[in-house]
Amino acid sequence: MKDLGYLAQDISILHRKYYKDTRESFKELGLNPTAACVLLTVHEYPQVNQNQVAKSLVIDKGLTTREVNKLQSLDYLAKTAGSGKAQLLTLTKTGEAVVDQVQTIRRSWWQARFDETGIDAHSPLIPAIEAAVASIIDD
Repeated sequence: MKDLGYLAQDISILHRKYYKDTRESFKELGLNPTAACVLLTVHEYPQVNQNQVAKSLVIDKGLTTREVNKLQSLDYLAKTAGSGKAQLLTLTKTGEAVVDQVQTIRRSWWQARFDETGIDAHSPLIPAIEAAVASIIDD
C-alpha cells in the first residue's frame, strides 16, 4: 500500500499545475487563480464575509483582503455592511457575468485531466476528497 503522505504531495502537484495552466486564461479576465477562487466562493455563498472566504479556501486573511480589494477594483465584488464590523461580499453584475467564464476555465482544466486518466465525476475518489476538505473547513 502506498504511503498516504504521498497523496498530499500528489494533490499539491495537481494544485500547482492547475494554477500554472490556468494563469493566462484568468489573466485575460484581470484575475489570478486565487482571485478566481475567491470570486467563485462569493458566487457559491452569497452574502459571505471575508473571514468566511478565507476559512473556506484555507488562505490567510491578508491574501483574502488583497484579492477582495482587487476584485472590488475590477467591479466584480461589492462590500455591504453586515453585522458588527463584518462586511458582506456580493457579486456585481460584472462579477456575475465573469463567473461563467471562470467556471468554464476551471471545469475545462479538470475535465481534460479526468479524460486523460479515465476518472469521471462518479469516481469514489471525489466524495473522499470532498469529505476530507469538509473536515478541514468545518474545524
